[in-house]
Order: sequence, then C-alpha cells, then structure tokens
Amino acid sequence: MAMDAKLKTVTRLVGVVVLMGGLAWASVPFYDWFCRVTGFGGTTGVAAAQSDTVLEKTIKIRFDGSKDRNMPWEFKPVVHEMELKIGETGLAFYEAYNPTDRVIAGSASYNVTPYEAGGFFTKIDCFCFSEQVLQPGERVQMPVTFYVDPEIVTDRDAKYVHTITLSYTFYEIDLPQEAQAALEQGNKNDSKLN
Repeated sequence: MAMDAKLKTVTRLVGVVVLMGGLAWASVPFYDWFCRVTGFGGTTGVAAAQSDTVLEKTIKIRFDGSKDRNMPWEFKPVVHEMELKIGETGLAFYEAYNPTDRVIAGSASYNVTPYEAGGFFTKIDCFCFSEQVLQPGERVQMPVTFYVDPEIVTDRDAKYVHTITLSYTFYEIDLPQEAQAALEQGNKNDSKLN
C-alpha cells in the first residue's frame, strides 16, 4: 500500500512537471497571438488591402528608428512625422545603410505607442515582415504601407489618441541560407581567380 501511495505521488509530480513544461512552451506563441489579436503591448494589425472607410478626422503619425547596440547599420526614418485622415493609406520609408565591408542581415522588431492604438494601426506591407540583407556599402529605402483603422474613433480608450508613434529596432541576424550560399560561391570564385 505504501508503494502504491509513493507511485501515485511520483506520477502526479511528473504530471505537474509535464503540464508546467507544456504551459511554458506554449506561452510564447500564445502571448504573440494574444498581442496580435488585441493590439496589447503596441502590436499592430495586418491587412491585405487598404481601408474601405476614410474619415475626415486626422491623426498624426510619428516614426522612430533605432538599432541594437551590436548592429553596425545606420537606420532611420526618412520622414519623422506625417498627418493622415483616419482610414487613409499612408506610405513611409525607413533608410538603412551598411557601412561595413561585409554582408549583414537584419530583422526589425516594432511596436506602436500609445499601446491603446496598437490594434488600430494596420500594416498592409512592411519591410519588417521579412529579413533584410545589405551588401557592403549598400543603402536602401524600405517602405511601410499602413492605415489607422476607423474603429479607433469608437474605442473607449483609443478614441482619445491624437498621435501614434511607430517604432522599429533592427537587430543583426545570421545570414539566410541563400545569402550565405551566394557569399560562399563568391569567395570560391575569388579564390580561383587568385
């Protein structure tokens, strides 16, 4: 009987450990999903097309760009501020420059402040949807197409928002396989010439 009680206790403890591990594993994708659905934490929405409704009321959009301290690129918004009608499609550009002598890949994380506006700031297309690869000395302008959902004017908290700031932070990442393969092929060709 004592052995059955110990086995039952061990089984329950193992079950608790497995359950906690499963919850920990699922928490990151669940939190990401939750933020995308609710706009919590300044997470923006994504749409396939522009808004069907454009209001006469305007809203100011500010653009901010930063980079991880280990990211050697230069990165900044081309225009720091614009005013749009709510529901109107906007197009803004950010500029990135690779001043180094090596190929560098980067990925941008983003958020919107104030957080109440996150779920209403909707991106149609954005450079942040994919990784970016810049060759040595390359300078590019990267677009973001967006609108502010007209539903913002009826939201209990967000209807008082008059200015939204869209912020990006670039981080260096490992080169994608295609870029790495091209770089290695280029190095092989260079060594054959020498």
